[in-house]
Amino acid sequence: MTRAAPLSARRAPTRRAATGVAATVPAVQIPVDPRPDIAALEGYHSAQVDVDIRLNTNESPFAPPESFVDAWLDRVRASALHRYPDRAAAELREGIARQFGQPTERVFVANGSNEVLQSLLLAYAGFERTALVFEPTYALHSHITRITGTNLAVAPRGKNFEIGAAAASLAVARYQPNVTFVCNPNNPTGTVEPFDTVDAIASATTGLVVIDEAYGEFAAESMIDRVDEQRPFVVVRTFSKVWSLAGVRLGFCIAPEWAVTELEKVALPYRLSVASQLAGVEALAFQAEMRDRVGRLVEERERLYEALAAKPSIDVFPSGANFLLFRAAGSPDPGRGRALWQHLLDQSVLVRDFSHWPGVEGCLRVTVGTPEENDAFLAALATSEP
Repeated sequence: MTRAAPLSARRAPTRRAATGVAATVPAVQIPVDPRPDIAALEGYHSAQVDVDIRLNTNESPFAPPESFVDAWLDRVRASALHRYPDRAAAELREGIARQFGQPTERVFVANGSNEVLQSLLLAYAGFERTALVFEPTYALHSHITRITGTNLAVAPRGKNFEIGAAAASLAVARYQPNVTFVCNPNNPTGTVEPFDTVDAIASATTGLVVIDEAYGEFAAESMIDRVDEQRPFVVVRTFSKVWSLAGVRLGFCIAPEWAVTELEKVALPYRLSVASQLAGVEALAFQAEMRDRVGRLVEERERLYEALAAKPSIDVFPSGANFLLFRAAGSPDPGRGRALWQHLLDQSVLVRDFSHWPGVEGCLRVTVGTPEENDAFLAALATSEP
């Protein structure tokens, strides 16, 4: 049996040119090289393993209400699924606008808050433009900055993970960013930044100020009420957390109308499916259930915080989100943090390992779960103590 020659050794095929003269087709390089800056990146990953207690991705521990699921599926069944969805997502945007007391023209919706962030960078950043982040913070801000070909500027947070108005103003003056990200409450630290910091950024910049409120429902205040046509504020939210719709992938932002106009230019047509739009519409009718879940999770967060703070072997940080950052007491040793993460995993409890991240060395992050899940986490943690 004759074996085919390796691809690199094969002759390039020929084709007949219009003149009748044979022309050589250039050989294709396999694999084809991506952009050099993309080749240098790693994808965004979060470890997923088979465990009894999974508290590593900040999802809601509660399934959506059955009455919501029934109402949603009834709407989907009655839809013309052979037709494209409403490109403007009018019903969903109008519902979000009513909830927050904003005009519909200030609402932009997409497949999860991450696609909202990507759209903002496509419209307002990119080649020869700069986005500023305050580390440690949500990794997708930097990651999407890089994949959109935007220059990344990084400024450090203070010792309590706060940005601070003075430090923010200095960073903006130094880097002159086109987009500045403020994750509030901050992920992974849970830090809630005061309005003074955001105002200081707005006063110092000529670009957008993007306030990522993925966990905003768990904090006492929101920037949404301060969005208008005169300030460059964009507030990003998600349906993934308190609406228990992480599997649907639905996010939105409240932004000046002039910004939404530009976002629509870079958004793909028909980006939101009929099912996604209707999930958001129906979820908005369950405000009481949402507020109840927020209250229950905040109570559990405070219970977890007090339990961790009472342990001499643990340092825990205040949080305005649905998670807590903690570490083994003492020096921020990445090795000790990794060992503690592995110990919890051996007890079939999965938390997020940040032990080797700059700025949060030695730290782990635990999502607030159900009371039973939180008890299991605390019990597993107790077995690590001497």
